[in-house]
Amino acid sequence: MSTVSEAGVVSAVNKELFIGGKWTPASGNATLEVTDPATGETLCAISDGSPQDGVAALDAAVAAQDEWAAHAPRERGEILRRAYEKLMERQEELALLMTLEMGKPLAEAKGEIAYAAEFFRWFAEEAVRIDGGYAVAPNGTGRFLVTKQPVGPCLLITPWNFPMAMGTRKIGPAIAAGCTMVIKPAEQTPLSMLALAEILAECGLPDGVLNVVTTSDAGGLIEPLIRDGRARKLSFTGSTAVGRKLLEQCAGTVMRTSMELGGNAPFLVFEDADLDAAVDGAMQAKMRNIGEACTAANRFYVHSSVADEFSRKLTERMEGLPIGRGTEDGVVVGPLIDSDAIAKVSELVADAAQRGAKVLTGGATVDGPGNFYQPTVLTGVPWEARMSSEEIFGPVAPISTFETEDEALAAANNTEYGLVGYVYTQDLTRAIRVSERMETGMVGLNQGVVSNAAAPFGGVKQSGLGREGGSVGIDEFLETKYIAIGGL
Repeated sequence: MSTVSEAGVVSAVNKELFIGGKWTPASGNATLEVTDPATGETLCAISDGSPQDGVAALDAAVAAQDEWAAHAPRERGEILRRAYEKLMERQEELALLMTLEMGKPLAEAKGEIAYAAEFFRWFAEEAVRIDGGYAVAPNGTGRFLVTKQPVGPCLLITPWNFPMAMGTRKIGPAIAAGCTMVIKPAEQTPLSMLALAEILAECGLPDGVLNVVTTSDAGGLIEPLIRDGRARKLSFTGSTAVGRKLLEQCAGTVMRTSMELGGNAPFLVFEDADLDAAVDGAMQAKMRNIGEACTAANRFYVHSSVADEFSRKLTERMEGLPIGRGTEDGVVVGPLIDSDAIAKVSELVADAAQRGAKVLTGGATVDGPGNFYQPTVLTGVPWEARMSSEEIFGPVAPISTFETEDEALAAANNTEYGLVGYVYTQDLTRAIRVSERMETGMVGLNQGVVSNAAAPFGGVKQSGLGREGGSVGIDEFLETKYIAIGGL
């Protein structure tokens, strides 16, 4: 158990909207409840923002934009650096807060706080590296001056599964670039973002640069802000279905967009793979965040010659995982986010079993309060099974076999998604060949975790647009301006 009080970390968070540097109740004093997914009990009530509150937040962001853009890059970076240090100082209490509202075990929550903080440290350094160019025109009669400027006020929408890291991954580059923001965290996990807003204010972020509006009506709040025309950038992390709707709305004002959408990650294990390493990687790729991650391995394709051994070893590992409330010592598998998540996972497993898949372990919910599902391994999962084409978002590992490299790649690429794929092989030429042919934005080569603040994160096909993190992450918040100089 943590030495930090559960009631204490919840009560310490301001429950109101953060607009223009001030905490303010929602219009009409409307509230929404935040629930502990491990118990079903209410943690607290917070302000439930309305479309009018959203407009007030955008007003504040627009009003602060010019002055913020004029801030020295070093100053913007120093704010981020102080925020990085503050996150690490408060890692234990922030992790507990996250576990209470989202369910992930404390050890994972602490890891997320460190990961989230890294985005602030990384973009603190990138803030002073925004550059441009100067060149002589090819005909020699003029000069080209190229500069980069903040895109302007941004709308940021974050998901519930990584409530702190998905916020810092967007807020960090926006601050570094000189953009103001309105951010809407997920309804299920708003407390981490409210705590982050307070930390940034303590670290000197000027009023109006970051505005946080919590709401139970995401569409009603965001669509008017998109159609308003003053916001010039939307960054969204969430489902592909919602991403499509947002893209349609953004077309009206030709708004710049970044979309980090769904995934259906294949995990390929070739006959020459180090099986123990592959199982270790499978556990990371599948069970990180209880499987509730867009990067989670969703489809395991294993060469037939090693499939039985791989399946046996993976089943042994999955069977030994302690299940329980994330605040309890030793727990590895916490609850899924809500009852809808439990229902979907249950439906997908039942569908696969009805189509001939064999359940090696798990395959059922856990009795008692909370949204718990057993770690599950299935073999012989046919392509017609729904889980072959739908995101599982739970602790379920479906295994199928293949005979040839081409067969494995055809199966891996047979999806509308293209976020990440995992490959285990000790053949260097095969590793390069398969990585290049895999239709994904990222590849985990003999590695089960790809996320890193210093690397570009994003997908192809219907997994999204743009990249977050790395040296290109800040470019999503910058516009390139060309100035033609004549008379020379």
